[in-house]
Amino acid sequence: MGDLINIKGSREGLRMHLAESAEWPAILAELHEQLGEGGDFFAGARLVIDVGDRALSEAQLAETLEVMQTYGLQPDSLASTTRESRNAARALGVTARPSAQRKTQAAPSSEGEATLISRTVRSGQVIRHQAHVTLIGDINPGAEIIAGGSVVVWGRLRGLVHAGALGNRNAVVCALELRPTQLRIADVIVRTPDDQAETLPEIARVEHNEIIVEAWRIHKRLKADS
Repeated sequence: MGDLINIKGSREGLRMHLAESAEWPAILAELHEQLGEGGDFFAGARLVIDVGDRALSEAQLAETLEVMQTYGLQPDSLASTTRESRNAARALGVTARPSAQRKTQAAPSSEGEATLISRTVRSGQVIRHQAHVTLIGDINPGAEIIAGGSVVVWGRLRGLVHAGALGNRNAVVCALELRPTQLRIADVIVRTPDDQAETLPEIARVEHNEIIVEAWRIHKRLKADS
């Protein structure tokens, strides 16, 4: 990802920071690029648009919202230190909030920061994060985790998991009990058979354009022998 737009996930959801001094056409071009590369990671998500000290006009915010809608995103709110940006948000029906002043605009890491979650993800709940996700708890049927990196579940995985959602086929999914309703890694999809009897820690990864699932102890032994 470039350094004009930084999208990060947290427990509160997604937050999109726009560079404060870059030319507006460059901002729009990178927004199209990043959201286009994100695919299903962004579909249906809501995010906070944080423009910092940038004075965003109503027309510019309308363009931003149009691009977001194209890729299935909805604005949660707009955060800005300027009155002009907040007024533009209110004029377009977007909740406006003051944001803390940012001293620097740091370039985002391509991997981002991993997150650790300690709870059960229940039906209807969706967790999105741009990097790796480690969950201590269960993923119930009807729940979803969508991650840009790998997903490790210290518990039962019985919902939907999409790892490598930003296109990373090297991502893996691990769980103490791997029984997802649907499992995706990047653009590869598999459904778990209903007749699995054995319950043991497993790891799923992409090999030769398909997802393979194997016992975690076998995977560790293969890595040690290689």
